Amino acid sequence: MSSLSSTNTLVRIRPQAKTIGGIGAILVLLSFVPAVGAAFGVIGFVLILVAVKHIADDLKDKKIFDNMIIAVFLSIVGVIVGSLILLGTVLSAFGNGYFSTSYPFTPSTAVTTAQWITFGTDIALGLFGAWVFFLASAVYLRRSYSTIGSKINVGMFRNAGLLYLIGAATTLVGVGFLILLVAEIMTAVAFFSIPEQRVVPQAFQPQTLPASY
Repeated sequence: MSSLSSTNTLVRIRPQAKTIGGIGAILVLLSFVPAVGAAFGVIGFVLILVAVKHIADDLKDKKIFDNMIIAVFLSIVGVIVGSLILLGTVLSAFGNGYFSTSYPFTPSTAVTTAQWITFGTDIALGLFGAWVFFLASAVYLRRSYSTIGSKINVGMFRNAGLLYLIGAATTLVGVGFLILLVAEIMTAVAFFSIPEQRVVPQAFQPQTLPASY
């Protein structure tokens, strides 16, 4: 005869995950600094990725890191797709005489309204294409952060993941960028709030009971 029993495991989260992740989130916040912001952003994202890998290894949950990798991949694809469409549209516009070829690149009066509408539509399609990938990325990022938050009982991770998703969904109307900024601040706080040790409930295990007569 068997029954189900649960066990708890004391998991130690390595301290460097806390530090690396927190610093990475702060660097991402500095992405808007002129000249060096892009470098800060890239370094920050890499540090967060490393921190999440450490946490996933310590919790022995591969899906945490897998979801984060998918989120990063989708973000990169979004940047590439959006950039290629926008760049192609702008170069085509210059090639077709929509703007003057010298600064300040004034619009041509020979371009018809219909042509300007087509130009604007192509720009919007590029932005929409990038947005679709960013939204999908936010879905996977939220999954990763929600799992971390649940397993180490740091609710700030779950809140940050939710705000990332809301922010990504509302970037088309502008307010999403502010929400994403708040989400990144919460991410930094979440990483610095990670306890070094945490009791993690394990799955129920079958246990054999002695037969009764």
